[in-house]
Amino acid sequence: MPNIHHQEVIDQQLAQLLEQDRRLAPVSQAAGPLHPRMHPPGFEGLARVICGQQLSVASAGAIWQRFSTRGDAARDPGSYLALCDAGLDGVGLSRSKVQTLRTVARALVDGQLDLAAIAGQPVADALAALTRYKGIGPWTAEIYLMFCAGHPDVFPVGDLALRKSVEMALGLDEAAQPSALARIASAWAPYRSVAALLFWRYYGAVRNKEVMPV
Repeated sequence: MPNIHHQEVIDQQLAQLLEQDRRLAPVSQAAGPLHPRMHPPGFEGLARVICGQQLSVASAGAIWQRFSTRGDAARDPGSYLALCDAGLDGVGLSRSKVQTLRTVARALVDGQLDLAAIAGQPVADALAALTRYKGIGPWTAEIYLMFCAGHPDVFPVGDLALRKSVEMALGLDEAAQPSALARIASAWAPYRSVAALLFWRYYGAVRNKEVMPV
């Protein structure tokens, strides 16, 4: 399966997804075009996702904007390690995120973590390789795999906006807990990443706000 870094791949996979599950046709009509902001794999992409943990899109964007002004610290792990904590004053990163970024940066510099290799691994292996580091949970790892590695078959069931979107779009009687949502999303394999993009876009269109994580 090709990764979803390119718009033509997203369009092709969406067409195949809609053919696979006809219930999604009205969802797609309401959502409109899918134009996600994809990012290259590496420290910068993972740092961007870590910055956005448990924050609104607007808050995460503001923090990333400030972080990006601190030299190459947001892009290069060595530069991040060279920046003392005082250099992050005013950025808005929590202490735990500062530490998570330090852990990831150290693992990259020491060669313990290879994000380029992870981008080509099966989902289960890639998730295991990322979540072994404190501060990187399933949501962070899945968002990185989708938006940075471009993996085509990821559905972050722990994302609240995604869960609410599926509930609304499919008219579920009960809240879709992660385990139930995983079962529902299994019908959209091997295009689950595009399905996730579709439901984020749908929720944003219905609520008139940006909910795409990065």
